[in-house]
Amino acid sequence: MRKIKIRDEYIKLDQLLKWAGVSETGGQAKELIKGGLVEVNGIVESKRGRKLRPGDVVKVQGDEFEIE
Repeated sequence: MRKIKIRDEYIKLDQLLKWAGVSETGGQAKELIKGGLVEVNGIVESKRGRKLRPGDVVKVQGDEFEIE
């Protein structure tokens, strides 16, 4: 599991996917999310603007990220 440290109160899901290198563009992030390939805290997430806060865990295509 990779730890992702954020400076602000939250980071949006699509921004996290780009920042972590899972997707190269916002469009790719959107397609991953729409395709049901992204889980937040064990539940499939369909909103790309989902606000992630410290303690949230994102899983996508076998990679896991924990927000700190």
